[in-house]
Amino acid sequence: MAVFESTEKMYEILGSLFNKLMEDQVALEKFLAANIIVLFDITEPKGQLWLSPEDGVVCGPLDRTPTVTMTLSGDSCHKFWTKELSMPVAMATRKIKSKGPISKVLKLLPMLKPAYEAYPAIAKEYGLL
Repeated sequence: MAVFESTEKMYEILGSLFNKLMEDQVALEKFLAANIIVLFDITEPKGQLWLSPEDGVVCGPLDRTPTVTMTLSGDSCHKFWTKELSMPVAMATRKIKSKGPISKVLKLLPMLKPAYEAYPAIAKEYGLL
């Protein structure tokens, strides 16, 4: 069984994570400075999560052209945020596929620390850990 029981539950959990990330002033400034639109195209359950300077965090379809698209399963997403799956391993094994300029993807890396710190508590709150 998938970690996220439904698309709605995934949106609730990951939306909470990314909204918390956007409340972190340092992460927000780095995201805005990168000037990119990120689409997380998630499978199992199927859904889309967007990070956009204009729209903030959007769960579901958005009429934008992403700068970077990250395609991954809900389970891979969960494992990534719990540090069970590293970005290099995920990319090498195609558990996470990226589309777009790699230099733009690398600009996202400084934002990860606050999300790594926040996710375990969010996952626990929802009974995922």
